[in-house]
Amino acid sequence: MFTSRESSVPEPGRAYCGAMDPLHVLSQVEYMLAAPRPELLPRFSATAATVLPHRAAAMETGDCSRLPIKVDGDPAITGAVTSAELRRLAALGIPGQAVVAEETLGGKRRKLVVLTSAPVIGKGAMIALVPTEDEPADAALEIVAKLWDIVSVNAAQRATDPEPAVLESNIAAATARARAITDLGQTHATTLTSLLSVLRSRRLGDAAARQTATDLAAAALVELRSIADRDQELSAEPASEAFGTLVAQLDPLVRHNDVTVDLAGPDDERPLPQDIAHTARTVSRGLVLAALERGSTRVRASWRIDGQDLRVTVRDDGPEVARAVPATGLTERITPLGGRWEVDAVPDWGATITAVLPLGVQETPELRPLDRLNPRELEVLAGIARGKRNRQIADELALTEHTVKFHVRKILGKLEVSSRGEAAVLARELRLESVGA
Repeated sequence: MFTSRESSVPEPGRAYCGAMDPLHVLSQVEYMLAAPRPELLPRFSATAATVLPHRAAAMETGDCSRLPIKVDGDPAITGAVTSAELRRLAALGIPGQAVVAEETLGGKRRKLVVLTSAPVIGKGAMIALVPTEDEPADAALEIVAKLWDIVSVNAAQRATDPEPAVLESNIAAATARARAITDLGQTHATTLTSLLSVLRSRRLGDAAARQTATDLAAAALVELRSIADRDQELSAEPASEAFGTLVAQLDPLVRHNDVTVDLAGPDDERPLPQDIAHTARTVSRGLVLAALERGSTRVRASWRIDGQDLRVTVRDDGPEVARAVPATGLTERITPLGGRWEVDAVPDWGATITAVLPLGVQETPELRPLDRLNPRELEVLAGIARGKRNRQIADELALTEHTVKFHVRKILGKLEVSSRGEAAVLARELRLESVGA
């Protein structure tokens, strides 16, 4: 059972928990919109907590192939959150509304507030909050729903133009995750298949127990496959849909410009890695705008999948072919992906510029050990490297000692070391920022 509250703009003069200072409200919105991608959830959670107190927050986004699932808050909850739980919660969400539901998160059934978004650009996102109150106030639900609408639309827009450094990191992390999921799937599939074979054996007794165990194992296999499918869904999008997003982005330019702009999609349902799709759209927009600036009267932008490459081509009839050179910013976009340019410019005929983007990663960049840690774990590690005890680190970071112990265990596991001393040495060798603070 669940209920929903429609998001609405508060009436003039209306406030929650007393009068609100408009400048303070605007500053909070600015604080969230300016958040780096890793800080988006913590900042939203902190801001939302002022009107809707909660113990933890979990988010699933379709616009970040590096880390589609993010958590913040009580480690007892966030440490046990699974992709299967978030997938079920996402199905409950209603864009623009706050849905209050009794569902499972972190391995236990809880009262949750589910917020979802469906921006014009991007795949949207879902966030689940664990409120401290059994019956959250309607006014609080309205406010957090509206805040999430604003933040998620901004995040989706920013995700369409990732920085080159983010692209490099995304490639490494997404590839590592895909490899881990493949290994996990093969291991569990083998184990469960063997279990099914044993349980189906006629030499075993207790038919009822055998049937129950068979059903459980079969369900586990289905769940395992659905997790792999969900990871594919979050890290890739069909080529035709990716091009459709570009068409929507260029629509105002096409409709309100005297220049003829033809858009030819790939007519292909093969999935494109999100980083490839984002970069292809950025390149297409940049080349089309550059062609218009050169005085072109007709421009054609097309995508074509050629074997293991995506070919993004923009052809124009502009007379100034000497200026038909890809901008430095666009080169910086395609370089981390192993892309290259093909330029064919003929005076009085125009220019054809093609960005060739490999669909597969030839050489996977290795993740640095510290890249496995989230921002809070990096702060705890910095304290360890300075020789601080758990109590001292807890005081510095305004955490409980129990929470610090939890982070220390996670740090040792992620860095594959057995002691705090080894972790401290590794942090110094890799020049962790703030170690000397």
